Amino acid sequence: MDESPSVAASFDDPRITPQFCRRVTGPSGDYLLLGVVHDHPASIARVERVLESVAPDTLALELPTAALPLYRAYARDGSDEAPPRFGGEMSAAIRAAPDADIVGIDAPNWSFLRRLVTRLVADRVSTSTAKRVISSLGGATREALTCRVAATLTHATSMTITCDDPIEYDCDHDDSPERQADHERSHVAGVQALLSSVQTDDSALAYRDETRERCMVDRLEDLQATTEGDVVAVVGVDHLARLADELEN
Repeated sequence: MDESPSVAASFDDPRITPQFCRRVTGPSGDYLLLGVVHDHPASIARVERVLESVAPDTLALELPTAALPLYRAYARDGSDEAPPRFGGEMSAAIRAAPDADIVGIDAPNWSFLRRLVTRLVADRVSTSTAKRVISSLGGATREALTCRVAATLTHATSMTITCDDPIEYDCDHDDSPERQADHERSHVAGVQALLSSVQTDDSALAYRDETRERCMVDRLEDLQATTEGDVVAVVGVDHLARLADELEN
């Protein structure tokens, strides 16, 4: 597929490359997909630079809708000279696109639950697999609700309530773009190598993640069909290729 070299070529920045940046032309219109590594300095810088340049009409984030208020609060925290202290690339994206319509496209939501239950029933999965899927959904739902409560407390008090601590890497925001880019690529390669060497035949995990990705694709297609401007999506780099293929086809 087209990996949109023109997008990366328009930036003189080693953190913005076809590996992490895809422009896709689908039946409903164009999408710009930005792949990220959670909390990584290179990913945060990537979304900031691209979004400040593109100024999208719609910004789609790999977050559940219930978590958006908290990340909006994170985006307001801090100074213009530094990224937000919390929320990583997602809060940085919100702050870099102040005029965009911000949309959460990740589960849990009703569309995801309906699609998942339909698939589990149609495939007649085992009881053990169904229980593992439901268990994983419970954790995701609790996390989304925790974000909602944290956002409410953040708005109601002078404190910033966090749901988890930022991930720390062996590089930071003060390092050069080259250093950040090299570290991020090495990190992604290491994770991919580890996953490929480990048996991951977990049908419960596959059901959940495949359904999540299909619902994100559906949501992006709906957004493109109802907006005339650019739609930019910020998603985990492990979802990037699948979403790009689905949107194109």
